[in-house]
Amino acid sequence: MPLPNICFTALCLTSLLPTLAVGEEFRSLFDGKTLSGWKALDMSYWSVQDSAITAESTTDHPCTSNQFLVWQGGDVADFELKLQFRVRGNGCNSGVQFRSRMNDRGLAIGYQADIYQSGGYLGGVCDELHQRKGPELLTANGKRTVIDEAGKRVATDLGQTAKMKPYPEWNEYHITARGQHMILSINGVRCSELIDQETGHFDLSGILGLQLRSGSPMRVQFKEIQYRSLANSQKAADDQ
Repeated sequence: MPLPNICFTALCLTSLLPTLAVGEEFRSLFDGKTLSGWKALDMSYWSVQDSAITAESTTDHPCTSNQFLVWQGGDVADFELKLQFRVRGNGCNSGVQFRSRMNDRGLAIGYQADIYQSGGYLGGVCDELHQRKGPELLTANGKRTVIDEAGKRVATDLGQTAKMKPYPEWNEYHITARGQHMILSINGVRCSELIDQETGHFDLSGILGLQLRSGSPMRVQFKEIQYRSLANSQKAADDQ
């Protein structure tokens, strides 16, 4: 009779519910109208336009040092972040800092989900102002990279790469960080993974911020910034 199988299936599904249900819901970090909850050392570059956080440099107001707008809600650790972005000028060079720290000059140090016009940097993970051996680009667009305790890097192909949509179209960024494992996707394409085990260099928590890159005039915008902590869901998984 089919009834026992149905009951067994229902029991299995029920047993999975705590792991699936436990965990913070996505919440918005940006109200679409103000920069409330966000702060930069120099706020003159930052505003809200088109219902988006907007950073802009011009010939009259050049950006000679990288600028970062930092979320004031506390450090992030294990988390998931979704946002939309678009950028023009300066090689479309920008990024999203996570698990980072700020120095006294207002510069971010740590992981950056990179934004660039194309190539390896787009959708890769950089180590901003890094002090470890090797390139700042820890894993590139289209790569899964494992860094061992000694700093040795082994990269394998993911079989796909992300592409940026032309301005003024919006792009979607999806960042997941859990422990030492980070996964980045752009426009629905999983474009890079990083497992960072390098002693003295991997970071498990830190600030969340948005970058305006120094250099030639540019404009970058971010909106629909949705965040959730994965701390509770990880604990639930560990308790199973």
